[in-house]
Amino acid sequence: MARLLFLSFAILLLGGCGRSAVPDPQTVVAEDYDSFWLWAGVKPQPVLDRAQSIYILAGEVRAGDTGRFRQLRPATPDVSSSDLWLVIRVETLEWSPAVAAEIIELAEKWDRQDRPLTGVQIDFDAHTDGLEGYAAFLRSFRQILPGRFKLSITGLLDWSANGDPQGLSALADVVDEAVFQTYQDRASIPGYEQWLERLRDLPMPFRLGLVQGGQWQEPDRLRDMPNFRGFVVFLVNPSRVGATD
Repeated sequence: MARLLFLSFAILLLGGCGRSAVPDPQTVVAEDYDSFWLWAGVKPQPVLDRAQSIYILAGEVRAGDTGRFRQLRPATPDVSSSDLWLVIRVETLEWSPAVAAEIIELAEKWDRQDRPLTGVQIDFDAHTDGLEGYAAFLRSFRQILPGRFKLSITGLLDWSANGDPQGLSALADVVDEAVFQTYQDRASIPGYEQWLERLRDLPMPFRLGLVQGGQWQEPDRLRDMPNFRGFVVFLVNPSRVGATD
């Protein structure tokens, strides 16, 4: 009987060791991070007061109205202690010259405040097989964007696995960073760990976008990747934290 009890205890102990070797995903708590997206309709949270970087949605270009830039934030953000990024949500790359000019004008307006504008981020879900075309569009925009502003883009995890190396290289030549979204809607993408390992050879500085309240387990070797620059948390209203619909 004593031997059976010892064996049972050993099995339980080994089982416990196996579980601890693979930590369970943790809920993304905004206070654990220092960079954030603030979208239209999302109320500012106290965590923004100590943020190092804030990416604020300023407007959008819709697919059915390529000649118009729709501003979503009428007032200039009151941000004095953070790197401020002006974000444009984009459904199409077929911009009219007037749209580009209006975006540049808004960027310069945001720059004339206590905290200068760090740069402009384009939020566009470019198809993985169209990265070279996207790079060409960004190159044209970069030419008219004042040189004091950096250029950032959001990216899809699929780029790292299936993106044409030539297209990724073309993007790296024109942008200052890419922020890859590890979530869809309000939930983390299942199996994101498999995609992240393929970012190791990405030829550009990148961050990872997490969603507040989502499930996240940081891969062991993530911080060893030479171009990894940290995280950006997509803030949601308190009633929507952890929602999956």
